[in-house]
Amino acid sequence: MRIFEITGSQVAEHDALAPLALPGACQNGYLWLSLTRDEFRASLADVQGILQTLCGTQLVDLHVSDLLNDQLPSHYDYTSQYDVLVFRRLAAASHAAPLADETPKARSGPPVLRRVDTRPVGFAVFDRVLLSVHPEDGAVRDVYAAKLMAAARGDRTDTTAPALDVRAISARVPTGPADLMLRVVNQIVDAYLALRRELTRQLDHWQAELIDPRSRFTNWSALMEARQSLHHLDEICEDQRSAVQDWIDAMETLPTPEAAAEIRERELIMVRSRDVLEHIERVVHHVRRLEQNAEAAVQMHFSVQSHRANDIMRVLTVLTAIFLPLNLIAGIFGMNFEFIPLVHTAAGFWIAMGAMGGIAVALVVLFWRKRYLARTAR
Repeated sequence: MRIFEITGSQVAEHDALAPLALPGACQNGYLWLSLTRDEFRASLADVQGILQTLCGTQLVDLHVSDLLNDQLPSHYDYTSQYDVLVFRRLAAASHAAPLADETPKARSGPPVLRRVDTRPVGFAVFDRVLLSVHPEDGAVRDVYAAKLMAAARGDRTDTTAPALDVRAISARVPTGPADLMLRVVNQIVDAYLALRRELTRQLDHWQAELIDPRSRFTNWSALMEARQSLHHLDEICEDQRSAVQDWIDAMETLPTPEAAAEIRERELIMVRSRDVLEHIERVVHHVRRLEQNAEAAVQMHFSVQSHRANDIMRVLTVLTAIFLPLNLIAGIFGMNFEFIPLVHTAAGFWIAMGAMGGIAVALVVLFWRKRYLARTAR
């Protein structure tokens, strides 16, 4: 469990809540309680007690089940005291373990698609507490925690920390739990956007093989699995967009605050929410474009193969048409009649061969001028 106390522009991390004065911990700021799924399951009673002390309420049983569910799609729900957002990660993880219901065959597609982790991250947003439940690696939590600490220090030159987003290290740290949750969600979406180049390179390589008429493409099973993976990613992104849109709709129905500072904070949250939604739409657009490119490459492959088969059949048909009169002449002179013109003539053989050669040349010239034997442009 990682616990951050955020007050103004100050961020302090605590190993445990014991040293904190719980009744006053959120008086001037708010807390970020970040746990892995196993930690949340093991310390559920303690977390519920903390929420009861700080917020005067606890998570309902169904929301606890949602936060513990490793297969739940992205969705949004709410109560009068808090909001729950489950958001599936779309991040590259070279060491990501397969999900419980995945077989090795289900993840035997392209390497870049095998490294796409789609496990959910759950958020419970209270007025002064953000509870986040992460997969066991906690990569998103750790990366953003480093950004948050750097933002609090105003450290823009720390070479040991990961590359930081300009918005993440601005002088202003998240103003509240909702703002913090949206920044973490935005990082999740941007992590998938970083995979665009590698995804595009993988599918472009297959497209080049599919369109090349001299290539014998045999990797059909991997291509079909890649298309299924992209379709699955499309569904995940749609769920993400629906969840964030539901969050925005719920925020718009809240009564307008009276204080100018609260109005400003609400506007900033709405702006950041729309920014997250725009990033998700970019992901959806990119995934659908990759799906369309894969489908177009397959169609072009079969179109090229069909065109090549038509060229072969045309050449064979022309050759058959050329040899038909030659076979007719050979058949006539092969008849078992005693009296056949040119049979008893010394030059009869050469006359027949010359006539057959002349007919063949004339047919070749005729078919060439009609472009039946023209070479297809490459």
